[in-house]
Amino acid sequence: MGIAEDIAGAVLAHPSVNEVKLIGSRARGHATELSDWDFHVTAEDFGEVAADLPGLVSPYDPIAAQWDPLGDFESYLLIFSGPAKVDLIFPDVPRSSNPPWRVGPDTLAAVDAHFWDWSLWLVSKRRRGMTDRVRGELLKMSRHLLEPLGIVAIPHSLEEAAARYVRERDRLERRYGIRLSRRLEEEVLPLVRASDGDHYRPSGLPS
Repeated sequence: MGIAEDIAGAVLAHPSVNEVKLIGSRARGHATELSDWDFHVTAEDFGEVAADLPGLVSPYDPIAAQWDPLGDFESYLLIFSGPAKVDLIFPDVPRSSNPPWRVGPDTLAAVDAHFWDWSLWLVSKRRRGMTDRVRGELLKMSRHLLEPLGIVAIPHSLEEAAARYVRERDRLERRYGIRLSRRLEEEVLPLVRASDGDHYRPSGLPS
């Protein structure tokens, strides 16, 4: 499990955490090499754990760390070099989805992290042949993230979404006089572009 096991252990060591349980395709043995590592976390004091999570994971050098803006439950989303995506889900803490992004110099970095996290998740769905799911998520992405950037047309593919996003993000960087890190993009964009090899292959099985 590598980094996923390390993160699960670090979270479980928190005094307010009762359990950290692997769920999803990784737990069922149906994962692809890019599937998320999803963990259900149960805690006595969610607020205390939430406040401490950034410090707990920082020694492992996450490329991105954010609270899911759209989940039904509070979820802390992490991406590490590889890339590897680890989601810490608190099923006892329901939440409502955030409204579409408000884009500005103070939010562009968070928008960038959300876009690439979402794209990496969709690459894993595409590799499982979940074409309809990807199309539906691109529609959702368009309304929540791309339209606020000024991208009106709904993208027909992950590649198109990424190309349009990068152009508009770069334009906004010039407008705001800022430059975001490209570390996360460099991990995810090659996978978005490598669609020819996408297929459903459970991890640990030969192609």
